[in-house]
Amino acid sequence: MTRDAVIIGGGHNALVAAAYLARAGRSVTVLERLDHLGGAAVSAQVFPGVEARLSRYSYLVSLLPERIRNDLRLDIALARRRYSSYTPLPGTDRGLLVDTGDPDATAASFASIGAASELAAWRAFGDDTARLAEAIWPTMTDPLLTRSEARRAVGDDRIWSPFVEAPIGQTIEHRFADDLVRGVVLTDALIGTFAPAVDTSLAANRCFLYHVIGGGTGHWDVPVGGMGAVTGALARAARDAGAELVTDADVTSVTPDGDVVYRSGDDEHRIAGRTILSGVAPAELARLLGEAAPRPEGAQTKVNLLLKRLPRLRDASADPTTAFAGTFHVHEGFAALDAAHAAAAAGRLPEPVPLESYCHSLTDPGILSPELQASGVHTLTVFALQTPDRLLEGRDPDAARAELQAAVLRSLDSVLAEPVSELLLTDADGRPCIETATTRDLEQSLRMPGGNIFHGPLEWPFAEDDAPLGTPAERWGVATGHPAILLCGSGSRRGGAVSGLGGYHAAMAVLETSR
Repeated sequence: MTRDAVIIGGGHNALVAAAYLARAGRSVTVLERLDHLGGAAVSAQVFPGVEARLSRYSYLVSLLPERIRNDLRLDIALARRRYSSYTPLPGTDRGLLVDTGDPDATAASFASIGAASELAAWRAFGDDTARLAEAIWPTMTDPLLTRSEARRAVGDDRIWSPFVEAPIGQTIEHRFADDLVRGVVLTDALIGTFAPAVDTSLAANRCFLYHVIGGGTGHWDVPVGGMGAVTGALARAARDAGAELVTDADVTSVTPDGDVVYRSGDDEHRIAGRTILSGVAPAELARLLGEAAPRPEGAQTKVNLLLKRLPRLRDASADPTTAFAGTFHVHEGFAALDAAHAAAAAGRLPEPVPLESYCHSLTDPGILSPELQASGVHTLTVFALQTPDRLLEGRDPDAARAELQAAVLRSLDSVLAEPVSELLLTDADGRPCIETATTRDLEQSLRMPGGNIFHGPLEWPFAEDDAPLGTPAERWGVATGHPAILLCGSGSRRGGAVSGLGGYHAAMAVLETSR
């Protein structure tokens, strides 16, 4: 059987590509190894007997374009969080609260940690990132700009150069004096990216840029119903358009001319595609092709918790329902982030581990059963930075996971007025409701090589001036070394995060090629 498109992997990007191509009248088959669709963008009842559907891996949405939502008629609700962040000042009973709904409260909070003089710089920096977002975001659903075109779109070298040409950490040091404020800004450059505070490779800059341009505002929103609601809507759109979505289909090989072999149960199947779209990581695609590729490295640890109630903070003036409603930063000062990188680069687990967390159920209580809501139960999602895959090399996975989990809890406890472990709900088997996913767990469960959540190093959302842009696949940033195979996942040039952009770009390239 020959299909117009065979898509390897059934993550959210693959579903976007399938929906667009099927709506255009193409025959499409999606092959997903697991028994469910969605990849890393799923919700699950993680703890036996506890009716809470957690966004198990990815958990917030910023980069999903309105165009995709409208084109595919997606019934997706995203809730805006009023509070941007709360950051305890380590060793004190004070913290920095950024309240987007009350500028005066934010100003008072800056003053409370001795950083009143930083407020003007904070606001000016936000104005500059807003200008970047306004210029770059509209281009994300178009063919790639060149670097020179992107620079002209921004239209101000006073903004372009510090964010694109110079290390972002250097820019932050120049703009701010307070270590805590510097660190809060820097975190957007290090989520899922292992880099020092001043990163001359500019990998941190690329990470930062994607974190501040989403929707033209940089806001990160809560998907109502959990991340599974997003992929559920995408799967419905693809099915309704006529795409064939096959689960329990483990692809074992692919050829450059479009022949795909996959296993389902004990049976082996073959299918051919005029075009192959790869929703898996480029390193995984290379394995399926029998080619060599470098193994990327992830740098994060994800911990999901269910708590009987939110913990009290050392800062008695901070309401936990406010502090945890946005991003709750822990040990993410500028110097602490850099020290954590240095420790991990030397093969040591950082102590303390820098981390950030938030409470999904404060914004979207419907992910909990009515009984859990009534009893005061809340979720807590924790994301640890500067914990690269190399720290797990040659180690027993269970022991390494336990060590990382303990380190995360120690770090979190250091800014709380009570140990978070004492607040853990227990499941039907009497076990604490806590789940930790390391880079090795992501590689094992989702086949993300190295546990890299972006499928590999992030690239600029524009092409270099001398880059080949002669084919639709090149212009849309989805080309591979084989004309019949396109990237459609997070490993495409503008992929990464829950955006659907990899799938959208691949579909646009296929449709442009066949006109």
